[in-house]
Amino acid sequence: MHTEGFLNFNGKVLRNDKLLISPDNRSFRYGDGCFETMKMVNGKIILEAYHLERLFSSLQTLHFDKPGYFISDAFKNEVMELVKKNKHKRSARIRITISRGNGGLYEAENNNPNYLIQSWDLNLSNNKMNENGLVMDVYTKSRKICDDFSHIKSNNFLCYVMGALWAKEQKLNDVILLNPYDKIADTTLANVFLIKDGIIKTPALTEGCIAGVTRKYLLKCMKEEGMPIEETSITVNELLESSEVFLTNTVRGIRWVKEIGKSSYETQLAGILHKKYILPLYQ
Repeated sequence: MHTEGFLNFNGKVLRNDKLLISPDNRSFRYGDGCFETMKMVNGKIILEAYHLERLFSSLQTLHFDKPGYFISDAFKNEVMELVKKNKHKRSARIRITISRGNGGLYEAENNNPNYLIQSWDLNLSNNKMNENGLVMDVYTKSRKICDDFSHIKSNNFLCYVMGALWAKEQKLNDVILLNPYDKIADTTLANVFLIKDGIIKTPALTEGCIAGVTRKYLLKCMKEEGMPIEETSITVNELLESSEVFLTNTVRGIRWVKEIGKSSYETQLAGILHKKYILPLYQ
């Protein structure tokens, strides 16, 4: 990440290299908070309403005081003004990080949400689906728990961090993460979809996966089309025996998977879905 440019901390625009948190910050100490990643294309935040809904829901689940300001036009204007100030004219990745502030485990100063807005330039090639399929494997050293908080993009991201480190060591594009019951949760970067016996399947939120915005949007689109789709529990064997596997996330939309371990996949539906439902979002 570059250190040039600007960020927004609780409404104040500062240079990126400005030190902002104290050693007593609860997000730094305990991972107490959450974050939201959004994509801007040609001055428009893609699936903006979905992102703000997820952010607001996460804050309620994490017992922050009600941040009515976050659903106001003023807050959305702060996001877009920062993108403009950083001169991201065509496309940008935007991250909003929330923390509870300072205090010990039982001694939070308050439950107010402190917010940090950052933006980075994003190449327009991210709007296209990958030509070369992803090469992946299953990561077993860490597990995604299944509880009331597992669907949140929490600042406690250790499982994903370790999975990403292992993927890099193994020269993989990403890895499949499992829950404690050896079922598929998600990956370090995305939600998982597969096709087996003509049925499109994705792990249910109860399986420990993050409640992805693109996942939610795509499920809505496919259900409205009457496609055979299931949110369910998925074993590793089901994944490996699938005919097609693809991933969804905010920045890349849909990406198809070529290999997981020794299993290989072709792509057909992923390209159709990308053209029909993802590309129109960027127009």
